[in-house]
Amino acid sequence: MKVSMRWGMWVSLMLATTIAGCGTSKQEEKAAADATAKAAGFTPPAVMSRVDFGTSMDRRFRRLDRNADDRITPDELPRRTARMMQLDKDQNGAVSAIEWSEGTLKWFDTMDLNRDGTVTSEEHEAWRKAHPRGLSGSDADANGDADPVGDALTNTIGNAN
Repeated sequence: MKVSMRWGMWVSLMLATTIAGCGTSKQEEKAAADATAKAAGFTPPAVMSRVDFGTSMDRRFRRLDRNADDRITPDELPRRTARMMQLDKDQNGAVSAIEWSEGTLKWFDTMDLNRDGTVTSEEHEAWRKAHPRGLSGSDADANGDADPVGDALTNTIGNAN
C-alpha cells in the first residue's frame, strides 16, 4: 500500500511539474506583447490626474532645488534659457515652491481640455497641435525646456532620486 501511495504521489508531482513547464509565463507573454506593440509603433494611451501631476511636479522641483532652500534660481536650472524662470511671478530672481506649484498646475489646467481633472495623451496631443509654441508663445524646443505635462504622461520625470 505504501509503495502504491508513494508511486501515486510521485506521478502526481511529475505531472504537475510537466504541466507547469508547458506554455509561457505571464512575464514572457507581457514581454512578447510589449515587443509586438513597440514594433508596430503603438503607444498605449495615458491618463494623468491633476493630483498625480502635482506630485510629479513637486518631485521635479525638489530635484532641481539642489541646495534645498525651497527656491529655484537660474544657476540650479539645467539650462540658463529654461522657460521655468517665467514662473517667477514676483520677479525676485528665484522660483519659489508656491510659484512653481501654481505655474505647473496652470500648465496642466490649460491642457485639461474637457475640464475633468485629468489629461489624457489624446488631450495632450490635441493641445500641442493647437499650441505649437507652448503656453508662453515661445518655441519650447529653442528654449531647451521639456513639456512638463508630456513628460509626466510618459513617465519620464520625477522617477530619479
